Amino acid sequence: MLGSDFPSAPPRGFFLTKIFHPNIAANGDICVNTLKRDWTSETSLSHVLAVIRCLLIVPFPESSLNDEAGKLFMTCYDEYAARARLFTDLHSIKRKPSPAKSATGSLTENNAADAAVAEVEKQKVEKQKKKQKENKKKGLKRL
Repeated sequence: MLGSDFPSAPPRGFFLTKIFHPNIAANGDICVNTLKRDWTSETSLSHVLAVIRCLLIVPFPESSLNDEAGKLFMTCYDEYAARARLFTDLHSIKRKPSPAKSATGSLTENNAADAAVAEVEKQKVEKQKKKQKENKKKGLKRL
């Protein structure tokens, strides 16, 4: 978004679609130096877009706006990638309106999304427990 003081001040960059990424905040704000301290009035919008594109391809979790995504990216990339895929599946596809919850208990789109997120969280906890159990077994073998 270009402000009235552009190009002396940087534009505001943000995503409308929810994205699970270390450098994208929950409200869509983008954490990139080109839009903050490295901004000059000579910086072109094409350069800004190229930098954002590179950031999406190669995240920089050390300066994350989304702490959960940054930690997962650094500690367990597979879990990070699964969560990012889930966000993509839930938020990037235009869905047909679904009927409200009926007496038979069918899920609305939001309930289905919540159920999917809960399932990922459950798998995450199970994976951590399994990893702890394996580490405990390794420790016992060493004794």
